[in-house]
Amino acid sequence: MEMHESGENYLETILMLKERMGQVRSIDIANEMGFTKPSISVAMKKLRENGYIEVDEEGYITLKDDGYEIATRIYERHKTVAQLLMLLGVKEETALDDACRMEHDISEESYQSLKKHYEFLVKNQA
Repeated sequence: MEMHESGENYLETILMLKERMGQVRSIDIANEMGFTKPSISVAMKKLRENGYIEVDEEGYITLKDDGYEIATRIYERHKTVAQLLMLLGVKEETALDDACRMEHDISEESYQSLKKHYEFLVKNQA
């Protein structure tokens, strides 16, 4: 299945909520993303059918290997791009919003160059 930006956002949100709260249900995703519970249910069904998540009998959502790989890749991009933008003087709210858009569309080559530059700046910051 081709993963679209919306699917990546759902997986990333599941990962972030899992890190913050320990367990994740559809209602948590709906609250975090500002979507309706029915919209989230449809999305979770698609992610489950395509092998990205598991939902247990109590409604708790777990990322499967493929889902976890996508979520961590997107979340790492998000954090790195946002931190680089803030280091360059962009306000935090703007940097986080911009990073959310950029994380999906930037090429791997460009991302790796930005990441390398960010790491250099952090290492040499004094």
